[in-house]
Amino acid sequence: MPNHFVTTINASEPRSLNEELNQIVAEAQEVAIAQGHSGILVTQHSYTSYTVSLSDAVPDGQTKEHRHWHADA
Repeated sequence: MPNHFVTTINASEPRSLNEELNQIVAEAQEVAIAQGHSGILVTQHSYTSYTVSLSDAVPDGQTKEHRHWHADA
């Protein structure tokens, strides 16, 4: 079954970024539980940009963080 949950977050203020990131991860957890076969990957692209997605590379029930910085960040 394909993973259909991918959300990008861009924020200028750390507090709003934290709140938004926590909310999106909670939504991803609900989808992951319903699908039952993938974990959650949180990728940081810069200080203010993240992507939250379901990933078969992350074990079911786990959340992993990864940094993938752009060259200009």
